[in-house]
Amino acid sequence: MNKAELISAIASNAGMSKASAKKALDAFMDAVSDALAKGERVSLVGFGTWKVSMRQARKGRNPRTKEVITIPAKKVVKFAAGSNLSEKVAK
Repeated sequence: MNKAELISAIASNAGMSKASAKKALDAFMDAVSDALAKGERVSLVGFGTWKVSMRQARKGRNPRTKEVITIPAKKVVKFAAGSNLSEKVAK
């Protein structure tokens, strides 16, 4: 499912226009992005939790030259599915 399909699904499930659904989805994504950028966790009970974790620097290999390189540390976003989402997917 891509963003356009998600907007259509939200609009039909909520009985709203696609324009309103797009605004709501964009506002949700902005709010989650802003919170994660501040290092906060975003938790939707039953659905899941997004959090920012630090990935350690590590050694890698350039596939063209086979040279060993250092991949720098960076922040990554992780998502852990909640119980309701896990149960629904498992069915």
